Amino acid sequence: MTVGLKMSTKKDNQDFEKLLEQYDYSFKKGDLVKGIVCGFEGQGVLVDIGAKTAALVPSYEAVEKGENVEDKFEKGQEAEFMIIREEDEDGRFLLSKKKVDLAYAWKELEKAKDADEIILGTVISTVKGGVIVEVAGVRGFVPSSQLRLKDAVLEPGSKIEVKILTLDLQQNNFILSNKKVYDDSVEESRKSVFSQIEAGQIVKGEVVRITDFGAFIDIGGVDGLLPLSQLSWRWIDHPTDILKLGDTIDVEVILVDHEKQRVSLSLKQLEPDPWIEAEKNIKEGDKILGTVTRIKYFGAFVEVYPGVEALLPHNEVIEYQNETKTILNAGDKLDTYIIKFNPSDRRIALSIHEQSIEQEVIQELPPAPSADE
Repeated sequence: MTVGLKMSTKKDNQDFEKLLEQYDYSFKKGDLVKGIVCGFEGQGVLVDIGAKTAALVPSYEAVEKGENVEDKFEKGQEAEFMIIREEDEDGRFLLSKKKVDLAYAWKELEKAKDADEIILGTVISTVKGGVIVEVAGVRGFVPSSQLRLKDAVLEPGSKIEVKILTLDLQQNNFILSNKKVYDDSVEESRKSVFSQIEAGQIVKGEVVRITDFGAFIDIGGVDGLLPLSQLSWRWIDHPTDILKLGDTIDVEVILVDHEKQRVSLSLKQLEPDPWIEAEKNIKEGDKILGTVTRIKYFGAFVEVYPGVEALLPHNEVIEYQNETKTILNAGDKLDTYIIKFNPSDRRIALSIHEQSIEQEVIQELPPAPSADE
């Protein structure tokens, strides 16, 4: 009986050693392992990676918030996972699918950066100083200085073309540029435009930036400047009075500087010159109801014909205000008289008083010499 027991124990030990050999593994934290989905439980996905016990992928490491693990994984599905916690006392490893996907995403982004590729990102939100964009599951930042349409409102969910400026996994630094996409893509077309464009041409363009001094118009790869003074024959306080971002407009090329790669544009040159019409309809001595457009220290500018301004001298402004007990402001209407009209110089002088030709001549004569002279 004793011999038989010893032989049985030896055989049992050999079977146990063979069983252990089936689970001879040395998985450690950070390893990438292949596994087969074998089930689901409340905490997440169960995966067979060849260990003694099925490993667990918690829901937060398997799917995004709000997603269902059973919608993303199927039993029998093979996938790659990362070990994020070594065996516990029950022999269970903890795995992550999201970290694997993120690692591969960073590798693809590194390839895109090295190749200087244009990639498509999804706008997540607009924050102070720029826009948060998601590319291949990785969130990056596009500074305002790297947005071509600086004043544009990018809605969450909208798509934007970007290039990678910096990419550092260790620092979690992912900076993108939308402007670089534009700058690089238009360089060749820019050369082509400058080889063909010339003053006098009428071209179609898109309003891409607005400043206090004018607007920049994209005319096929070149941003031409439309100065405030070239927006309209009428007085304009700010370009936004008549333009907005994204507008498509026709403009006339008035200057091309090949050396400095600059183009100046005009919108008002496409409209009839109001001074030509004013010359037909206005003459010296006429009484005209005008509209004050702006007040300066030397006088008030008054629109006496659509798009035509005349000057009411400062002393006459003061006299008018004293007589009417009011302060003259932009937008006010007042009766004026045309004292001088010089269409060639585009100048008109006004007065609030009617004057005869004799009075004008007297005004123009030099002062009489003094007795000492």
